[in-house]
Amino acid sequence: MLPLWDENPTRRPPVMTVLIIAANLGVFAYEVLLALQGPRAFDTFIWTHALVPGRLLAHAGDPREWGTLFTHMFLHGGLLHVAGNCWFFWIFGNNIEDRLGSAKFLLFYLICGLGAAALQIAVEPGSALPMLGASGAISGVLGAYLILFPTAWVYTLVPWIVPVIPVPAFLFLIVWFLFQALNGVGSLLSGTGAAGGVAWWAHAGGFATGILLILWAKGAGRLRRR
Repeated sequence: MLPLWDENPTRRPPVMTVLIIAANLGVFAYEVLLALQGPRAFDTFIWTHALVPGRLLAHAGDPREWGTLFTHMFLHGGLLHVAGNCWFFWIFGNNIEDRLGSAKFLLFYLICGLGAAALQIAVEPGSALPMLGASGAISGVLGAYLILFPTAWVYTLVPWIVPVIPVPAFLFLIVWFLFQALNGVGSLLSGTGAAGGVAWWAHAGGFATGILLILWAKGAGRLRRR
């Protein structure tokens, strides 16, 4: 299922959402420039700034390795990867920023990315595969959306059924999460780790982190009124 738009207006401009998208696109453009220079420059940049669980744990005293917990969120492995992440983020992120405010939304986004990385590391601590992409942090945004806007309509492209149908957000997001969880369990049972190059457990970790953070913010009165 591919979300096309949601029926959930905002009251304030999504400044931070746009800035985060711009940062991801800017870093991806730099990756393209490096790739044009040759594979060596590109590979060096990715391996330096991507999160590699086994490398991080083996060199826990190196602050550069801890820095990859943040830098990996802004790297992407291809055009479809960055485009898909930015599209999901645009649809769901603006509403969460509207309720949190721009500064708190940035903090929320980064913490969700850290939660995503933490679960992936816990599940595959010895992995030598580089982890990169904003999807863990964006998964946290989806988790927050589930809590705050469960009945909002998400117009969704559903291949092989009908072109576009409106789906309640809670249904779309629960199906999305189950897909991540099932693939994560499948990767463990098969012993393949990040199956197909996808860090499924990072998605689940980000989603759960987003839910917990937004529940705390809601209970503590940290959300803005609509």
